Amino acid sequence: MWWDRPGREAETPYFDWLTTDLPDYSPTTLNLKTHVHTRPVGERPFVELEPTDRPLAFEQRTGIIMDRVREIAATTIHSSSSKDY
Repeated sequence: MWWDRPGREAETPYFDWLTTDLPDYSPTTLNLKTHVHTRPVGERPFVELEPTDRPLAFEQRTGIIMDRVREIAATTIHSSSSKDY
């Protein structure tokens, strides 16, 4: 299988779309263009957002402080726990 193949990190990045709506961001984070970089077996891929002026893409490029990470996590957890599944 592909995910078990040594050397897969040498492949060129794959184009994809972000299909996650993080509630702390406006406009929506849905359908942002990405490039997925594979990494060595056992490591998660790196998802690189297309460089735009969208807040999530900007924060990925310029960095984000831990307090902001906690704020996003708290908002996301609260939002998902209030949904009916």
